[in-house]
Amino acid sequence: MTALELVDIGANLTHESFRADFDAVLARARAHGATQILVTGASAGGSRAALALALAHPGFLYATAGVHPHHAHEYDEATDALLRELSAQPQVKAVGETGLDYFRNYSPHAAQIDAFERQLQVAIDSGKPLFLHQRDAHADFIACLDRVRDRICRAVVHCFTGERAELIDYLDRGCHIGITGWICDERRGQHLRELVRLIPADRLMIETDAPYLLPRDLVPKPSHRRNEPMYLAHVCAAVAAARGEDAGLIAQITSRNARAFFALDA
Repeated sequence: MTALELVDIGANLTHESFRADFDAVLARARAHGATQILVTGASAGGSRAALALALAHPGFLYATAGVHPHHAHEYDEATDALLRELSAQPQVKAVGETGLDYFRNYSPHAAQIDAFERQLQVAIDSGKPLFLHQRDAHADFIACLDRVRDRICRAVVHCFTGERAELIDYLDRGCHIGITGWICDERRGQHLRELVRLIPADRLMIETDAPYLLPRDLVPKPSHRRNEPMYLAHVCAAVAAARGEDAGLIAQITSRNARAFFALDA
């Protein structure tokens, strides 16, 4: 167990893999220091479900409302109206997960850009911060952001896994940065151990992105290989080690940042 108090800014708790043991997942999260969790909305139905979880667990779970670029081809007037309705709810703390993903290309680029730009407008109109996703689409992503950067309140690039130039672009635009268990991956995340030192303390946040991105260096690994919020403490320790700082300090600053960014209850 840990005495750390942690805020997980991104967990996909509406995922079907959590249905059988959801209450136990939450209990383990609390036992390992997670005091507040943002449940990610990544589709119309998923955003509704995220809000339902937040309403059922007030003060512990909160929600985001958005359409992931994988689902951008589904974005229509009804979706836009739903996101506007959801973003007006006090338990919905950000618009997203939204952005661009040219790695998988589950939606055409034009559809992704359109859905992203419409969600940027939802954030502007609602005054809510943005929960952002970008993969292999940096130039178009930055171009979309730059068109509205003077009208959005706050933005976090969630699950940052990119290179130095991308990080600098985000920091230059005032973005916060979310770090996941990717930093624990000796194959793909080694560069993050250097880059995380460049993130100003007041713009650093941590997340699990559960059930995805189980830290590869967990010992022992769970047999089901499912990530869950209880492992946020492990991510916190990895970030602290990479920055040469105490895990307790990283827990304190990332939780403070998350509560201010998402306007969470103290």
